[in-house]
Amino acid sequence: MGNSFNAEEMIARFRERAAAVRKRNLPPVGGDERQMFIRQAEEDFTDFSMIGDAAVSWEDGGVLVLRVDLRPSAE
Repeated sequence: MGNSFNAEEMIARFRERAAAVRKRNLPPVGGDERQMFIRQAEEDFTDFSMIGDAAVSWEDGGVLVLRVDLRPSAE
């Protein structure tokens, strides 16, 4: 990765991807294909938003650590 990798920029890209999934239109499909598309969009949003919410740190001189708190919020 070298000096050009910016973890904060990566996190920002995942936040953008999560937002894009929410805005994604359903294609003109029906039945099982529609359900598969919806399920995939839900999984994409979950994955992208989890990474987008991660706290980033570097350990041991080059290990990228993404910390994701999965505890329920206090809301």
